Amino acid sequence: CVTLDVQAACRDTTVTQELLKEGFHRDLLVKVELGEDAGGCAVAARMRLPPGIYVDPYELATLQQHNLTKAVLFPDVIDVEAPEYLARDLLLLLFLEPDTRCSRCFRAAVPVHARYHRPAEGMEEVLVVLESPEVLLCCCHSRLSAECWEAAEVDAPCSSDSTGPCQWHSTKHRPAYEELMLRVPVGLREHSSLVCALTLLTTGLCSGLILAAACKYGHF
Repeated sequence: CVTLDVQAACRDTTVTQELLKEGFHRDLLVKVELGEDAGGCAVAARMRLPPGIYVDPYELATLQQHNLTKAVLFPDVIDVEAPEYLARDLLLLLFLEPDTRCSRCFRAAVPVHARYHRPAEGMEEVLVVLESPEVLLCCCHSRLSAECWEAAEVDAPCSSDSTGPCQWHSTKHRPAYEELMLRVPVGLREHSSLVCALTLLTTGLCSGLILAAACKYGHF
């Protein structure tokens, strides 16, 4: 009965994710509607990005300089050239901005990029699964309901502009959110011999043209 009473008192916080644009370079849009008013609180989405997708730290720094996106990336040093099978998970804390159309709504977008995958056999694309983010609140001047929110272990400030410590809270009764799927094109393994042959032929032809031009027009 106590559990039912707590669940009834805690209105569900809803989260939706959208991938905008097409191709390997997308924008991830996160929208949150809180179950209660969070006036004066900082709202963030903590998400784990699988190895198949990443956020460019240099691009993120540029966006933050222009106040277009506010986020903290862990780790902050990333090999943006690494393929999916040599990469690792990333943790992104994305600070959300209030939505003027809804008093309990917040949203933010961040550019994400798909990594190259190994060639697959019999399929031209693979799925990268993005789990739904965890909603976090940091309230410096107001108190959250102890029945609905619990302290979260997050080593991050209340905003991307501050460096002081902050106590974040997450929902105790998190509803089951849907995952987001990103389809990434991959090469066909059965085409590997043809691709290698064409690559070798093209490389040899270009090398020959460069060598011929150097011999004809170069000064030795």
